[in-house]
Amino acid sequence: MMDAQVFKASFNRPNLYYEIRPKVNVLKEMIKFVKQHPGKSGIIYCLSRKKVEEVAQTLTVNGIKALPYHAGLDANTRASTQDKFLMEEMDVIVATIAFGMGIDKPDVRFVIHHDIPKSLEGYYQETGRAGRDGREGRCVTFYSYKDIEKLEKFMKGKPVAEQEIGKQLLSETVGYAETSVCRRRVLLNYFGEKYESDNCNSCDNCLHPKPLIEAQDEMSLLLETILAVKEKHQAEHIVNILIGQLDQQVKNYKHNALEVFAEGVEQGERFWTTLIRQSILAGLLTKDIDNYGLLKVSEEGNAFLKNPTSFKIAIDSKFEDADADEDDEAGAGGGGAADEQLFEMLKTLRKNVAKQKNLPPFVVFQDPSLEEMATNYPITIDELKNITGVGNGKATKYGKPFIELIKKYVEENEIERPDDMVVKSVVNKSGLKVHIIQNIDRRISLDDMAKSKGLKLEDIIGEIESIVASGTRVDIQYYINEVIDEERQDEVFDYFRTAENDTIEDAINEMGENEYTVDEIRLIRIKFMSEVAN
Repeated sequence: MMDAQVFKASFNRPNLYYEIRPKVNVLKEMIKFVKQHPGKSGIIYCLSRKKVEEVAQTLTVNGIKALPYHAGLDANTRASTQDKFLMEEMDVIVATIAFGMGIDKPDVRFVIHHDIPKSLEGYYQETGRAGRDGREGRCVTFYSYKDIEKLEKFMKGKPVAEQEIGKQLLSETVGYAETSVCRRRVLLNYFGEKYESDNCNSCDNCLHPKPLIEAQDEMSLLLETILAVKEKHQAEHIVNILIGQLDQQVKNYKHNALEVFAEGVEQGERFWTTLIRQSILAGLLTKDIDNYGLLKVSEEGNAFLKNPTSFKIAIDSKFEDADADEDDEAGAGGGGAADEQLFEMLKTLRKNVAKQKNLPPFVVFQDPSLEEMATNYPITIDELKNITGVGNGKATKYGKPFIELIKKYVEENEIERPDDMVVKSVVNKSGLKVHIIQNIDRRISLDDMAKSKGLKLEDIIGEIESIVASGTRVDIQYYINEVIDEERQDEVFDYFRTAENDTIEDAINEMGENEYTVDEIRLIRIKFMSEVAN
């Protein structure tokens, strides 16, 4: 079409607020966010169908009207879910990123990404579902570099050219997530549009700016390095030259012989990565996106080299505190009590309760449960039931003095309890755990269970330990009778009645290393915790 007219609108959505948060306690943070926006419609995007189902279930048990939406559901269910969302019978839809959920709804008030998308095109499109009516739209993404590594793994096995393009798209996504400058400016720059203002006043970086540092000399060094390699390399290679990283590519091109090699070792990798990203935004560098992202020095960059001026940057975030394993996020906090004083008081109370009932303290509540109490301050039996490892039975049996102590402590110290006090987690019904419970009910040997799943016996015992630790009672007496004679069972069982703790090491030391195997001790401990604690 030789004489076609081109109509091009701005990519800017001024009513959208952009924020990236570290991927820590994601479910808790999402529930807190949704509850802070009652009655408002929102979409939560997840990468997998499994995660969609898990998140939707967890939101539901925490009193939020939510439904899952993905390709694994039949057409009728999907249509029904869409209708309920449009008619506001549901507040939140949890969806896989592949679907156009929400495109017909103008008043989606928030879009949350549980997992970061594979590209900024995807991110822009999905966040664009928020605020179609021009009113409020909040876009919150939970980011961990581990998610990027997962996405990279998915690309393995694809053609090399496709992998290269995929990596380039991911590196742009990482740049956006970790940047410390205006997110709107980064996003629009990616789509070839210049955002003139330095502060959009509607993203986390603009509302909470980071301190600036002078980088005039380093900017000159960066430009000189790119010119020294004849503008034929990507950002990663340039950074490796500057920090003196002698990788295979640097060796192949003999770039370790350059004068600039290792000249920027003191500043470190993150500094140079930040400087490259921010110099592209400033127009001193360009990225040849048609040619795998090779860095080129622009006219402005050449002018800067001839006449250097002040160039200030804010160092990008690293998000190092993200959850090690997102599948563990539904549980309680990651170890350690927030309120050490309360934790010690709870330990003393546990000791007294255990003494009265003639039980070891760990039977009443284990340390992780007390740590969570000293973090979340439960003051009712219902709240206590949601603490990890407590459950209905223990809360009813031992809970009253604990919630009374916590309530008094909260009042005396004027502690403001978090609104999202406890996130009710959905019982972990992984396929293996369900399989094990069903087979225990059918009195199948643990050895046969292990064999059928291609696992070792110790793995099956580990899964049963985790089931029991969550407060569920299991009866494996039929199997214990097969492998341990009655007298030896009683001996170990009686040991746990008076033990200070439930560690296997202490039990082995006390009972004699040659008398019992680790598996035998673990099996009796399961029996003990099931019958006495649960």
